[in-house]
Amino acid sequence: MTAFRMPAEWSAHEGCLMAWPTRPDLWGSVLNDVKEEYANVAKAIAEFEPVTMVAPPGHGDDARTWCGPEITVVELPVDDSWFRDSAPLFVLDAEGRRAGVDFRFNAWGRKHHPYDADDRISSLLLDHLGVERIGSEMILEGGAITVDGEGTLITTEQCLLHPNRNPGMNRDEIEAELKSRLGVRKVVWLPYGGLLDTETDGHVDGVCAFAAPGKVVVSLPEDPAHPDYARMRANRAVLEVTTDAQGRRLEIVDVPQAAFVDVADGEVEVSYLNYYVANGGVVVPVAGLPQDDAALAVIAAAYPGRKVVGVRALAIAFGGGGVHCITQQIPVAQPLP
Repeated sequence: MTAFRMPAEWSAHEGCLMAWPTRPDLWGSVLNDVKEEYANVAKAIAEFEPVTMVAPPGHGDDARTWCGPEITVVELPVDDSWFRDSAPLFVLDAEGRRAGVDFRFNAWGRKHHPYDADDRISSLLLDHLGVERIGSEMILEGGAITVDGEGTLITTEQCLLHPNRNPGMNRDEIEAELKSRLGVRKVVWLPYGGLLDTETDGHVDGVCAFAAPGKVVVSLPEDPAHPDYARMRANRAVLEVTTDAQGRRLEIVDVPQAAFVDVADGEVEVSYLNYYVANGGVVVPVAGLPQDDAALAVIAAAYPGRKVVGVRALAIAFGGGGVHCITQQIPVAQPLP
């Protein structure tokens, strides 16, 4: 069997996949706001790499109107608009051949219905792109993992061990499937995702991200009243004593800033960690608050040589996510280093 490996998010991209928001039962009064934010995210990423926006049949013209001519829009059946979680996870082999791993998707533990189209969208996208499909019966969302491209994967126990995902698999079996399908050799289990992240049950992309081999950016809110103040310090304590698959101790970059805003009569947190690494850039969700600039500066220092762009993402946060949640990179087909 050919050995494939998932490249790091900072590897060269052929483009970015997104899905157009259309669910009125989720977005309610902020539907137009979130369309504007999705379009602005797509345009920001398009400054660095091509973006393909998938819209449900009949919604393509709406997406084109909001996004403009620089974004390619295709119509395929989808239920929701969180492609980090429902789109395929792309892998490469040593010769540079590209494939897509099609994990099962159950709407974060059957929280939303229907989700059958989202469970099928990876296969449809791979057919559309002409990319080989590698199937897996394990339920996994892309937001639940971060990889360094050199054999290390970080996830959270809060999410991957939740009984609403893979009740028939234990921790060792889940780890074995991650290693088999994504080509990792070491899985680092953090205890916690975000306490308020009840939608995804604690995805890692709100709390931690690899920024380079041996370097991890972590959320570390400085306010003791923050609901994750102690939890993120527990995560950091695990990383402090962890070595990666290459045997390196991890350099840890702290993002102490937090941003809470009122949206549609409720308070949501905009996660600065939920960013997208593009070719030459990093697109970061921001809240329009003074602490945005400090958070962007920390992230810029973690990604030297990349242009960091903040995009307002209040409505996206209201829906339960950030910029990373609504994007999925397509790596360039090239030999792995």
